Amino acid sequence: MTRFLAMNSVARPLLVLFLGALALLSVGCNKSAPVKPKIALVMKSLANEFFSTMAEGARQHQAAHSNDYDVVINGIKNETDVAEQVNLVEEMIAQQVTAIVIAPADSKALVTVLKRAKDAGILVVNIDNKLDADALKAAGLQVPFVGPDNRAGARAVGEVLAKHLNRSDPVAIIEGIPTSFNGQQRRLGFEDAMKTAGINIVSVQSGRWEMETADNVAAAMLNEYPGLKAILCANDDMALGAVSAIQAAGKTGKVLVVGFDNISAMRPLLKNGHALATADQHGDQLAVFGIEAALKMLNGQAPPADQTTAVDLVTR
Repeated sequence: MTRFLAMNSVARPLLVLFLGALALLSVGCNKSAPVKPKIALVMKSLANEFFSTMAEGARQHQAAHSNDYDVVINGIKNETDVAEQVNLVEEMIAQQVTAIVIAPADSKALVTVLKRAKDAGILVVNIDNKLDADALKAAGLQVPFVGPDNRAGARAVGEVLAKHLNRSDPVAIIEGIPTSFNGQQRRLGFEDAMKTAGINIVSVQSGRWEMETADNVAAAMLNEYPGLKAILCANDDMALGAVSAIQAAGKTGKVLVVGFDNISAMRPLLKNGHALATADQHGDQLAVFGIEAALKMLNGQAPPADQTTAVDLVTR
């Protein structure tokens, strides 16, 4: 019995040392195991089909690359709720995501919170609506942009419309949010096409990217300018609103409409002639392009130069 106890007194310390070594080995293995990055996609209004399509494209891409990254998808309720989008970015900072891919609701107002994200060690990639260059410079922030040439796309849409009009015909533009870079660029593209064709722009008003707002704006335009020949809308949601106002005024076929985005709801209008043209900036791929850019940077590649993505003209 004494011999048995003596043997245990020797074996017990050895067992403790052995278990300790296993624990250290386990910790070492855990430290070397790669951590899968979590990428947050922060978009504008999910009530807009364009952004719900964008979200679905991101989901499909992550499902096909589930071993490479996780994704958190967020969007705001309406296009103008900049404060809500700022809060979403704050939440992503608190969750310590690895990267944020953002379509900002405002080109200037999101810069400050994105600077906080960058200072917290979070990678930021800008898609769809370009952040304001002066605001970025003032914040000392560099963010790669992945998105379309909105001005060129809108100009191509406007050129289709111009072929159906005569010189000096009165037209109006319903733009997006005036402080959004993509809204500014689309308005400029429409203006480029109209000025080149000698067509008279009698009014430019904001529809704030929303169908109902654009319906009201278009109704007021039709009332103020009875001879109006066309309305150029900076997205398809607003084009749907303009078509509704034209129908309510009994002017279907007399006032032409063009849009931008190529959402599914626009396609019947192109088919029946209630709209002439739109531009497809491939919303289902825009987030994917941004996510892929983020993954490359996380894997050690240098930040890419701004990447211009495709915009295709769509007509009947």
